[in-house]
Amino acid sequence: MPEMNVPGPLAKAIIARDRATVSPSYPRAADFVMDHGKGSEVWDVDGNRYLDFVAGIATNSTGHSHPKVVKAIQEQAEKFIHISSDYYHPLWSQMGERLSEIAPFSEPAVSFMTNSGTESIEAAIKLARHHTGRSNFVGFLGAFHGRTMGAVSFTASKALYHKGFYPLMGGVTHVPYPDPYRPMLLSKPGEDYGETVVRYIEEQVFGRLHDPEEVAGILVESIQGEGGYVVPAPGFFPALRKLCDKYGILLIADEVQSGVGRTGKWWAIEHFGVEPDIVAAAKGIASGVPFGAMIARKSVVTWPEGAHGNTYGGNPLACAASLATLELIENEYMANAAAVGEYMMDALEEIQARHPSIGEVRGRGLMIGVELVKDRASKYPAYDLRDRVEELTFKHGLLMMGCGKSSMRFAPPLCLTQSEADEGLMIFEEALTKAEKE
Repeated sequence: MPEMNVPGPLAKAIIARDRATVSPSYPRAADFVMDHGKGSEVWDVDGNRYLDFVAGIATNSTGHSHPKVVKAIQEQAEKFIHISSDYYHPLWSQMGERLSEIAPFSEPAVSFMTNSGTESIEAAIKLARHHTGRSNFVGFLGAFHGRTMGAVSFTASKALYHKGFYPLMGGVTHVPYPDPYRPMLLSKPGEDYGETVVRYIEEQVFGRLHDPEEVAGILVESIQGEGGYVVPAPGFFPALRKLCDKYGILLIADEVQSGVGRTGKWWAIEHFGVEPDIVAAAKGIASGVPFGAMIARKSVVTWPEGAHGNTYGGNPLACAASLATLELIENEYMANAAAVGEYMMDALEEIQARHPSIGEVRGRGLMIGVELVKDRASKYPAYDLRDRVEELTFKHGLLMMGCGKSSMRFAPPLCLTQSEADEGLMIFEEALTKAEKE
């Protein structure tokens, strides 16, 4: 497997200019400077080709520059680009209707359009407080919900995200995420670990910290993203839904990374047979155009005119891109995500059998995590190995990113073909083999 000489001269020059004028707070996964892309392939400014298993962090759902999405944006741009949320336009109404059709609950939905995942979370927090008249929330360790002040108060994947920003929003209590590979709590005999976590919330958080009648909502990722692509224990969401119903608490599902067909269903929470009250969406909803939505049961959206708003909400270009994206996902790519995702899971389990450094392979659809460990007995995270694998895949033409303490994430565009999956898996295993020998 030949190693690419990257970054090339043009990329190095642009990176130098970037470092002089762009905020250093942006974390960069690799020295990749993009020139153009098509489907699941991208090229840098020096002409080097890469297979993309990041998809803009699960955002380029229909691949790079899908012609139907590009056409929708172009046609709308010729009409008008912006009008502000103080007025109306047809695509905005159509967008609301479309989101109500695919919302993961039987009740009609009302949506607040946003520009990002973190803004969708902020809207959900505000609506939950306004609707319930309560102030407190429950979040989860390992979570990532964004970096704006309300959202980052729930984010608990890295201490760096909080350092230097206290005091954060008050009233948020974090509990362990129901990770069956790395349980933090002791289960009773025969108890599903997800049920253990919910029992902990009721007995310890509600019993010792917050009266449940003062808890507005429980905010949780249906599949944890930044925390490691962790699939929760199967008993978790049914038990959590029951707990929320018992105390009149809103169940808020963060589907920013896991939603919109990525797991083979519209929403990852649908794999667990549970309906949330509010959904936060963004990323893959518009194929890379900045767009998001807070989607809620109509009965929950009780705030009055002026209680919340934004300038760019329902932007016509974003709505056009999203409507085209949702049509493509419904007609083609959601089924492809399920089929190619299952193929990749099987292949990764075969790779796992050849590599003791792989502790677990987990995921749904094309949201797959591979956790690297020092050894399977101790499960001690292989931090350096993961970082080296990420570096080597880049040098051999595959864009990948880590997540959690020592996991690699597989989040390609939903249009990924089986042959592209084979190519990427081959590069991944060769990079892992090389890193293990170093």
